[in-house]
Amino acid sequence: METRDDALTTFLGWFSLGLGVPQVVAPGRVCRAVGVRDDDTSRFWMRLVGVRELAAAAGILGQRRPAPWLWARVAGDAMDLTLLAAALVTKRERAARIVGAMGSVAGITVADVVDAIRLGRQPETGDETVRSRFAVTVRRDPEEVYGFWHDLENLPRFMKHLESVQVTGDRRSHWSAHAPVARTVEWDAEIVEDRPGERIAWRSVDPADVRNSGSVRFSPAPGERGTEVRLDMEYTVPGGTLGLTVAKLLGEAPEQQARDDLQRFKQVMEAGVIARSEATPEGMASRRLLRQRPAQPPPEPVGAGAGSHDGSSS
Repeated sequence: METRDDALTTFLGWFSLGLGVPQVVAPGRVCRAVGVRDDDTSRFWMRLVGVRELAAAAGILGQRRPAPWLWARVAGDAMDLTLLAAALVTKRERAARIVGAMGSVAGITVADVVDAIRLGRQPETGDETVRSRFAVTVRRDPEEVYGFWHDLENLPRFMKHLESVQVTGDRRSHWSAHAPVARTVEWDAEIVEDRPGERIAWRSVDPADVRNSGSVRFSPAPGERGTEVRLDMEYTVPGGTLGLTVAKLLGEAPEQQARDDLQRFKQVMEAGVIARSEATPEGMASRRLLRQRPAQPPPEPVGAGAGSHDGSSS
């Protein structure tokens, strides 16, 4: 979910885009709108400012760390105020409009400075945090479903990206998992909340190759249909946006894994086995799908041969 501060950054990015397009496409109209004399020099500067705004929009909306682009906006705001002040003296058509434009620029400058300072204080981890939420209904009682999940060493049975989970203490465990590009990552985790039959919450313990936290809830499904299992996870993906993109292309992004894991969990609880096609026993990762083969017709029943389809005998 986007936070209020993130919404401000997004707004500033779209504001730059919305301002830059008319400045580049119709600089004369923008000059007249802000009360500046419409001539070749004014149009040149207006187009230049528009190009700068479009570049800022691309940086703010397209980059994972937009703080430098926000500081570029602050510098651009100072440039705009200088140009408007000069126009008020030498090229004013309507002074009130220029003064109003200067007030608007001053206001947006404050927002740019506040957001740039906020983002500049965030640590540069080089990682990408992903939040995933999924739910599935299992035709078993909540206590039974909770009990199976609570035995953490059961998790690799349906979480195919996990190599192993070893319980190391009362609430501590050691996890080993497959990562994209044939890597293995490890971390220790602790259970931070445990309500029997209702909820389990955990978080990784630093240092961890993959920082993560989450919870799983077990509640009676409507109509006595079993148990609703709701999984809420937050992963820090190594490698930032690039690492997340590669993981998605390989079908190994955290949210893809979680969705597949819950479906396997349902199958294990209800049927005791995981039902998969022979070509994709481990899920929907792209590299596994390459092993699929075309569907084959069912084998011909024993005793069925040519000339027997119409029921006649020779």
